Formats: sequence, structure tokens, C-alpha cells
Amino acid sequence: MEPKKTVLIVEDEKNIVDIVCFNLQREGYATLEAYDGEDGLEKAQRSKPDLILLDVMLPKMNGFDVCRALRESRNNVPVVILTAREEETDKVLGLEIGADDYITKPFSMRELIARVGANIRRLGMASPLAASAADGAMTVAGDLAVNTDSHQVFRSGEVIELTQREYELLTFLASHPNKVYARIDLMEQVWNYGYVGDDARTVDVTVRRLREKIETDPANPRYILTRRGAGYYFAT
Repeated sequence: MEPKKTVLIVEDEKNIVDIVCFNLQREGYATLEAYDGEDGLEKAQRSKPDLILLDVMLPKMNGFDVCRALRESRNNVPVVILTAREEETDKVLGLEIGADDYITKPFSMRELIARVGANIRRLGMASPLAASAADGAMTVAGDLAVNTDSHQVFRSGEVIELTQREYELLTFLASHPNKVYARIDLMEQVWNYGYVGDDARTVDVTVRRLREKIETDPANPRYILTRRGAGYYFAT
């Protein structure tokens, strides 16, 4: 029998933690709880959960600093940031520092369960490039190379540090060269769910962040291009 996936909830409001734990456990997940950022970071590193639900406003250490510390230690556990609905800057900053997703308060349990499931499911999905490459073969476009065994990306022979989501977006687009994907298509194919509205901003931020890492001149990209009014594509 496959072991339960574990979700770490880092949130200082006990009533929220209690109801989230109840609903996740009912869906078959195991849960861990932390009520401040320092404890959350320690449990994330020690217990190696499959996903972290991470509030922004926390005692001792805020959610951004927790996420930043995880990514700096090369821990790529999926992180879903919990933000107040009006705090657009929180959403963008969370994505900038390596969070995989965000969900705004107040949230429905149905939406939360869907987000958790989507972010955990994608971990077990092989990237399209990995499916077509044998023995970690390097897939090269210009000075860009991908090793699908080590999940590393190189530019001119130098390793580029990408988050898991950035890697998945790059390999998906590169596996379908010159094919244009709308934001909603990328939400379905890479993020594994199809929400509309402000969720499309997630794609834009991730593309911008990816360009800053893989492009020599991000303002004039060579690899990931925009087809105005249509979406993004990987140019060959």
C-alpha cells in the first residue's frame, strides 16, 4: 500500500489549521502542523513533507523567509503560499522567491484540496523531455542544454539554478518547439489545473523569472517568446 502523502501546514491561526487538517486527512493525506515560521522551517527540513501550505504572516519568521531559506538550501518541496486576497504584491513576491503556487484567503476547502492535489500529482509526472531522452541525454537549443536525469539546465556549460516549476515549464515548452500555448493551456498542462482570472498572472511571473535565468538578454528573449494576444512558445 502506497504511503500517505504528507502536507505541512504552517499557519498561526489554530482554527484554520484545525479545519485544514481535518479536510486533508479526510482526503487521505497525513498532516503536520507548525504555528510559527521557525518551527515550520525546522519541520520542513527534518520531516521532508510532500507539500507545504505556508502562510505569509507568521511569528518569528515570515513565510517569505521560510520559502527563501528552503530554496537556498536546494529544497524543492512544492510550496503553496497563503495570502490575503487584496495583497497582490504578496502573490508576486512569493512566486519570485520560488513558491510554486498561491491561494488567497478566505479560501474554500474544495479549492484548497484541488490545489494540494495538483501540486502533489505533478511530482510523479515525467517531463515530456525525459520521456523522449535516454540516459540523461542533453537536449540542446543554442547555448541551452537540459539534462533530464539530473533535472539540471545549463547555459554555455554553466548550471542554472531553477525551481522545479521553472524546470517543468521550460521542459514542457521545449518539448513542443514553436507551438504557442495560451496561459490557460499552461495552467492545465504544467500546473495541472485550469483556473481563470488572476491565476494567469502566475504564468507571467514564472515566464519572466525563467527568462531572467536562461536568457542572455531577458528584455529581448531568444528562447521563450511571446505571441501577442495568443501566449508563449519556445523558439528553435
